[in-house]
Amino acid sequence: MNKFYVLFFAVAISFVATAQNCADQWKAVFEKRGAYAVADDIHRNVIIAIWEGEEVFCVQGKARVENGTIIAIWVMLEDGEYNTIEKKLLNSKNQPPSISNGMSEIIYTSDKEKFQVFFKDKIKPKQKGYKQVGGPGDEFK
Repeated sequence: MNKFYVLFFAVAISFVATAQNCADQWKAVFEKRGAYAVADDIHRNVIIAIWEGEEVFCVQGKARVENGTIIAIWVMLEDGEYNTIEKKLLNSKNQPPSISNGMSEIIYTSDKEKFQVFFKDKIKPKQKGYKQVGGPGDEFK
């Protein structure tokens, strides 16, 4: 019976250690596939990762980009309306947050709220794999 509990806790701990939040999952996709450049504009189909303590959740939203930096974020509500984050958006160096590989830097507000924006429409398509074939079979023997 004790072996069962040891095995159970070992599996549980390994599961927790490898669990990824939505921001980590989006980041992994962007790092694997890459992204096209994000132009100056209002982008209406972005994913916004929001940190609340140790918890992270992702919501749909919009982001305004000017000179390669994010200057405004809107979070989509359940009814399809948008709520503006009306606080100054800064990176860890108190500069406007820049965008690289379709992802923003971590964004902070004056209230120490923490966000990251993922421009999902800019993800490059999956690379095509090779078409595999079998051996020569009886036809070529």
